[in-house]
Amino acid sequence: MKKTYLIDLDGTMYRGTEIIEGAKEFIDYLIAQDHPFCFLTNNAMRTKRQNVEHMKNMGFTGIEEKHFFTSSMAAARYMAKQDASKRKAWMIGQDGLREALMEEGFVLTKDHADYVFIGLDKSASYEDYSEALDVLLQGATLVGTNSDRLLAKPGGFQVGNGSIVRMFEYASGQQSPKIGKPHAPILEECLEYFHLLKSDAVILGDNLETDILLGAENGVETIFVTSGVHQEADIKRLHIYPDHIIRSVKELMVEAYE
Repeated sequence: MKKTYLIDLDGTMYRGTEIIEGAKEFIDYLIAQDHPFCFLTNNAMRTKRQNVEHMKNMGFTGIEEKHFFTSSMAAARYMAKQDASKRKAWMIGQDGLREALMEEGFVLTKDHADYVFIGLDKSASYEDYSEALDVLLQGATLVGTNSDRLLAKPGGFQVGNGSIVRMFEYASGQQSPKIGKPHAPILEECLEYFHLLKSDAVILGDNLETDILLGAENGVETIFVTSGVHQEADIKRLHIYPDHIIRSVKELMVEAYE
């Protein structure tokens, strides 16, 4: 049985708006071989359709909405299971989080909201944050989609969603559940969504602290590609050990991890 690749995006498939060398050929190969894969991402901003368009605009072909599982989807699915009677939610975030909440039957309202979901929204204002805090202080539960501290950008970094969630934790006196990579809920929800067992999957990513740690701590095979955030020298420094190390995803077009 072919193992399903759970593939990271930024740093593994592309960097900003540029395809990483070999990534398009690798995806073309998987599609041609009918090898199962999905993109497992902490990026909570885009809808499935927007993710398809984003990659299509870079030059990828053959990618469909069914190929994506995001931290927004994980957060909405995870919280929907906690209490079937709680379906009122407010949010800071973009279209991807809104779509995920709607798909799980949540109603967006500030009136007696059960939850406030926090996903990255680069256009959110101080007033937006204050409004969300008010809903939390009225009794809603804080839920962050992921805990990414920083986001890489050309020439530096931007504030990540995890830093925004930490601000809300401090202001509200709450602790958000940990959902996105490297925490177990995103993996568990992804596997359930695609009807997979842990033994059916292999995680492919460039970030030791998110992608590889997710697999290492949850019994899923990992492939570390040195095309993004971390390099091979970081393995011993961070004490996070992948099952396989590659320099380019093109190597997987001849290697068999099945």
